[in-house]
Amino acid sequence: MSNYYLRRTARVFVTIYLVATLTFGLIRLLPGGPYSQLRNSLRRQGMSSQEIEARIQALQNINPDAPLWQQYIDYMAGFFQGNLGQSIHYQEPVADIIARAAPWTIFVVGVSTVLVFGFGIVFGALQAYWEGSRFDRALTVLSISVMSIPFYVYAILLLYVLSYQMGITPTAGTVGSEYRGESLSVGFVISALQHAFLPILSYTVAEAGIQMLAMRGNSIQILGKDYVRVARLRGIADTRIATRYVARNAVLPMYTGFLLLLGFRLGGTVILEDIFSYTGLGYYLFDALDSNDYPLMMGTFLIITVALVVGVYIADLTYGKIDPRVKSGESNEAF
Repeated sequence: MSNYYLRRTARVFVTIYLVATLTFGLIRLLPGGPYSQLRNSLRRQGMSSQEIEARIQALQNINPDAPLWQQYIDYMAGFFQGNLGQSIHYQEPVADIIARAAPWTIFVVGVSTVLVFGFGIVFGALQAYWEGSRFDRALTVLSISVMSIPFYVYAILLLYVLSYQMGITPTAGTVGSEYRGESLSVGFVISALQHAFLPILSYTVAEAGIQMLAMRGNSIQILGKDYVRVARLRGIADTRIATRYVARNAVLPMYTGFLLLLGFRLGGTVILEDIFSYTGLGYYLFDALDSNDYPLMMGTFLIITVALVVGVYIADLTYGKIDPRVKSGESNEAF
């Protein structure tokens, strides 16, 4: 068992290392190369070549004139020390930008994912319990309908109707201008919730149908198990069968998906946060792509990737704790 944990932990570091290496190479294959746009801009300002190169070197944790292998070593050393360079566009350390943006993205992704699985588990279980009823058929049609539309379509429609037409919700930002730079207060929290409402709702509506159908399928499969039939023959109450036998076992396969979705959604925030001008990780990644801000682009991409890898790692190590049957291989038996 200890060797298993060691292998999984080593795999995390190897994966992160390979992603960092791949990012380093891909960014340098983009047209124009890193800092070419900045060089042209500084050259138009009348700066000399020496001044330009000194300015560029100060913006990153590598020397742009060094051999590629030396740049790679300097970049990896800085990355594992938490030095992601300095943003060209914002003229501040990338790590500071990520630290400022990450909480907002984590909040939207975390709340929406919990709501998605909450609705999915509850209504999916009800569909399975009343399989074949009008309620089940109606919810199945509704689930398929809402999941067939991308989340960014919901985002645009909600923004247009609720913000621009009805004026109910804010149109941009993470918090009202009067609360920027302020610590937690009642007004700050209310304003943050108002600004996050539409991004959370867009994600929840688009994904809830998928989880409802997944929970429905899991529950129907569990309802056909012998131990559920035996429980009914023993006269055990339906509520206990639904919670102790059916729901508890049907939820287990969705646990890994829950952690994976958290990681994948961090990448999906690029489109969502740009639509709502919600200044999280996705917003800054899109802005970095638009302005050729290579350090910020690499930093945000790496953080999103690391979050996904860590999510898989946590799911891998904890699933055996959540479902003890995995250890013994008795995946088809109740516990």
